[in-house]
Amino acid sequence: MEASVCCHNVTKFRSFANPNHILLETKPLRIAILSMYNNVPNQGMRSIKAILDRESGKNHGVQFEYSVFETRYLNEHPDVDQFDVFICTGGPGDPFDGKGLEWEANYFRMLDRIQEINQSADTSKKYIFSICHSFQLMCRYFNISTVNRRMKTSFGVFPCHFTDEGATEPVFSGLLDPFYIVDSREWQCVEPNYDRIQELGISILSLEKFRPHVNLEQALMAIRVSPYWVGTQFHPEADPEGMRVNFSQEEKREQAIQQHGSEKFFNMLDHLEDPDHIWNTNHCILPNFLRQAVETLRLESVPC
Repeated sequence: MEASVCCHNVTKFRSFANPNHILLETKPLRIAILSMYNNVPNQGMRSIKAILDRESGKNHGVQFEYSVFETRYLNEHPDVDQFDVFICTGGPGDPFDGKGLEWEANYFRMLDRIQEINQSADTSKKYIFSICHSFQLMCRYFNISTVNRRMKTSFGVFPCHFTDEGATEPVFSGLLDPFYIVDSREWQCVEPNYDRIQELGISILSLEKFRPHVNLEQALMAIRVSPYWVGTQFHPEADPEGMRVNFSQEEKREQAIQQHGSEKFFNMLDHLEDPDHIWNTNHCILPNFLRQAVETLRLESVPC
């Protein structure tokens, strides 16, 4: 089954009569969006597409060309060699529900192929960003933490702090400490496997808010797997528009009120549009990640 595609204007290398005078124009950055929403209505896909449309052409004139693959619902997967960047979305429910199913086996084979390419010395690298549900799958794939169900669903806007490694992390450039995140999860990644993390050279960038009155371990919230792979348990794509839609739904509104209390909930609503809250997170993390990909892949395309 074909994936849905959105293409922006594409420019290519153009040479002139004088071989010593070459105008290097840019090829598009080819982006695969792997949907883990399992056909459940969501705001995430709209938000991701909005970021790609907004950021397209901003860095060295590089346009973005993206395709959506219904990975969890229809077992759609991209041909890795045909794409430069892979954005793996959040999604509802159990991160173990794909065990033994064809879609998850194919998804993990795709990750194997991306790792194989990125560990090779003579190939253009593949950039990958894993969000929420895909973050949990990533932790399973690498065996870097325990993935289990939370005592209760986390939903709302929360402050989040950098770790020491996160304080110098390029994708966090432009964020304050604390920065504000949208968290929406029934599951969590806890009990980091530090031997495995050290073996793979993984950096932990952010942890769940420290709550000294709660006798529970802080969950992993953001990690860098490699120079080309970043994952966040929270939703960096979330924007004020999407959160207002979510809060208009009775179930989600009640979840947030139960977790935060009425006063904090309405205060959260009042601050959705603040430039230093989730608006800033939306305008920093994924745009910074895409900028890194453009910078690296553009340099690889420049002729010697």
